[in-house]
Amino acid sequence: MSDANNWNPWYAPLALVVALVAETVVGLVVLLVGLGGHVTQAQANNPPPAITDVATALGEACFVLVALWLASWRGRPIPAEFGLRRPLVGVRRALLAIVIGYVAFLALAAAWTAIVNTSANEKYLVKDVGATQAGAWGVLGSVLVLVVIAPFCEEFLFRGFIFGALRNWRGPIVAALLTGILFGAVHVGSAPAVDLVPLAVLGVILCAIRQLTGSVYPGIVMHAFNNSVALVVTAGWSFAAFCGVFAGSLALGAALIAVAQRGLHEQLV
Repeated sequence: MSDANNWNPWYAPLALVVALVAETVVGLVVLLVGLGGHVTQAQANNPPPAITDVATALGEACFVLVALWLASWRGRPIPAEFGLRRPLVGVRRALLAIVIGYVAFLALAAAWTAIVNTSANEKYLVKDVGATQAGAWGVLGSVLVLVVIAPFCEEFLFRGFIFGALRNWRGPIVAALLTGILFGAVHVGSAPAVDLVPLAVLGVILCAIRQLTGSVYPGIVMHAFNNSVALVVTAGWSFAAFCGVFAGSLALGAALIAVAQRGLHEQLV
């Protein structure tokens, strides 16, 4: 089954704008409810991790809902249009694409780091969601948000919908470049400014993997792996913790994908 769609290219920027607005509104509502309706400037700047977890998770869910809403303008959405299907190249080649893509990302990120002479990493959101704080709930919340929910929802919107819509305009190369730029831009605030370029590069590579494999599943796996590495390194956890985080994220991610498939009333292809 083809992953072709009949979405208009201008759906892509509209989806991003609407998704970001929805994410902001949801975040404000969660903040107000969580703090009892009275929010000081200090609380708004540094909310409790639990509130950040809930706001981030619901904000990411908005990415999926907005993509589905816009896709429904041109008919009933089906999973294959978003790349929710088994890789057409087979599992082994899909895994090879992930490995090559991630090695390329690391090499380019290292080159960029050397050029700008910095070792900054994505500490802000990792800290905000409670990964660096003691307590099982803080750890669980950070893993769910950063390694399970974010990879699925962001891949669904960016590689599943935005890339798919832009590809109808000027083909996959231009679509990948534009999608990558947008992907880097949305991380303003959750990552240091110097990291936005590597994140844009990651976005382009993820688009290439989607195009080569015909599926967003490899991209979700690579995205989850990258977030697992960032989470474990930033939080100072062990290698064993990394293995547990990544394995658990894959299991939960598979369950999330299954729910999405069922929600669209389609079977895996």
